[in-house]
Amino acid sequence: MRLYKKWYLKHVFLFVVGGLLYNVIEILFRGYSHWTMFFLGGICFVLLGQINEGISWEMPLWKQICVGAGMITGLEFLTGCIVNLWLGWKIWDYSGVPGNVLGQICLPYILLWLPVSLGGILLDDWLRFWLFGEEKPHYKWKSGNLKMRN
Repeated sequence: MRLYKKWYLKHVFLFVVGGLLYNVIEILFRGYSHWTMFFLGGICFVLLGQINEGISWEMPLWKQICVGAGMITGLEFLTGCIVNLWLGWKIWDYSGVPGNVLGQICLPYILLWLPVSLGGILLDDWLRFWLFGEEKPHYKWKSGNLKMRN
């Protein structure tokens, strides 16, 4: 039971960090955010952290970034379909942006999720190392190792 409590508290902490950061990013870029984006950001951040938990550190960092951006895009689309199309809250509408799908996701934001994924992956890995004593982050870009040093 103690191990589960530690796991639970760690993930709640990471969820809150991700939710707050997502809101900060939105406020910096749009000037405002919505409470639902806190939950979306928390879920995205926890899932970004699961990339190295579920897949070996041997996966090249660029692939982790692409997986992360894909996860964020999928969750953005799902959230948009629920809060914008189904509930009609009109939190965002990308229907005027090129490469949009139902006005919920669009190509420019899909590309934005690439550096956001990189930042989220790195932050999660280092928080897990510094605060929770997990494995020190180390990354591969292609065939050689990119080791992060203190």
